[in-house]
Amino acid sequence: MITELSFSPADIIRKQREFFQTCKTKDIAFRIAQLKILKQAILENEQAIVQALRADLHKPEFETYATEIFVIKEIDYAIKNIKNWTKPKKAPVTIDFFQYSARIYPEPLGVALIIGAWNYPFNLIISPLIGAIAAGNCTILKPSELAPHTSSLLAEMIAKYFDPAYIALVEGGVETSQKLLAEKFDYIFFTGGTNVGKIVMEAAAKYLTPVTLELGGKSPCIVDTEINLEHAVKRITWGKFLNAGQTCIAPDYILVDKKIKTNLVDGLRKCIKEFYGDSPASSPDYARIISQKHFDRLANLLNNGEVIIGGETNPEQRYISPTVIDNISLDTAIMQEEIFGPILPIIEYTDITEAIALINSRPKPLALYLFTQNKNLQKLVLQETSSGGVCINDTVMQCGVSSLPFGGVGDSGIGSYHGKASFDTFSHSKSVLQNSFLLDLKWRYAPYQGKLAFLKRLLG
Repeated sequence: MITELSFSPADIIRKQREFFQTCKTKDIAFRIAQLKILKQAILENEQAIVQALRADLHKPEFETYATEIFVIKEIDYAIKNIKNWTKPKKAPVTIDFFQYSARIYPEPLGVALIIGAWNYPFNLIISPLIGAIAAGNCTILKPSELAPHTSSLLAEMIAKYFDPAYIALVEGGVETSQKLLAEKFDYIFFTGGTNVGKIVMEAAAKYLTPVTLELGGKSPCIVDTEINLEHAVKRITWGKFLNAGQTCIAPDYILVDKKIKTNLVDGLRKCIKEFYGDSPASSPDYARIISQKHFDRLANLLNNGEVIIGGETNPEQRYISPTVIDNISLDTAIMQEEIFGPILPIIEYTDITEAIALINSRPKPLALYLFTQNKNLQKLVLQETSSGGVCINDTVMQCGVSSLPFGGVGDSGIGSYHGKASFDTFSHSKSVLQNSFLLDLKWRYAPYQGKLAFLKRLLG
């Protein structure tokens, strides 16, 4: 593994560029073999992954399998489809180009940098890596130092199963990231907060390096009256308090029709107790906040309104109970910054136009959730709001569908991945046009005298 003491980004990149120049990674059989090795590495280290995530986030084993180890399904999807993805695609040509053939060839970019986040520290390194491997790139990985046990395990796994000239992992903090970002890469894939995303993009601009920025934002959850309330509260409770709310697409706040607000709150209270018992602190199914810094930030947010469910904290355990807050002012911190924790503000509306206006007055979110069986309302919200993605009558599950590109828009991110979108992200689509020697029309060659009228007829 590569530690901060032995770390020379220029040397790693040079060796990876040399390996890439051998064209070995362009071989489809090689890519499939590497994807199979990656899957093998995960399967052979399942318990170590569970233990590392338990140490970093107190993550329940079920959640580790459902949200981290489940990434092997992405590997299976890539292996199944890679031969089709890598085939040159025929492009149509107009009658003016009748003697030409056009194709689009996907080709690897070269050496990619993937910087992961701490909330799903295993998944958010491995998932983009799948796309980088499938597309034929060499890759440098930088996991989050805020999840040290997972970072260390990933370093051991990558060093054991892959040649560092092909895939290397570098551990370290901010200084390590700064050293990496000072170098020229062919692609940078970053998952994290908007402020750091701006720093990454600024560094990439120096070399005109393309980027994917998987950021976040305040993902709203609209709850209409035309719902199955029992199903809705379970799906909202699960999506919000999964990983103790530390999910980039967790419902950040609820916008509820005032006619069912009381019923919704009662349902949430009942559901939280059903999921985590009378004392969520004792539940084996409830995670903890990643660090003292984040705990302190979240604890301060509890003062931004009236706590109607939960609100208990334990600094020593970095525990904050599943919490619902009412009577929120829109200009307080809890409605200005992404919460990224187990605190759920609830805001009532009288007419759906109020909810839509509020959403549109904010930066575009990574996700938007809508609970309603009303088809016209679904159409209205889809047409009049913008977000990275939308999930209707559920939460969070959209990120598990490989055929759906996952990514943000505006402040919530640039670019997308998962499934073929991951392959496309780490590929360049090379356009290739081929002419025939059978015929050579003279109309485009000089001298142009007498040819303009023909050209004008072509233009219609």
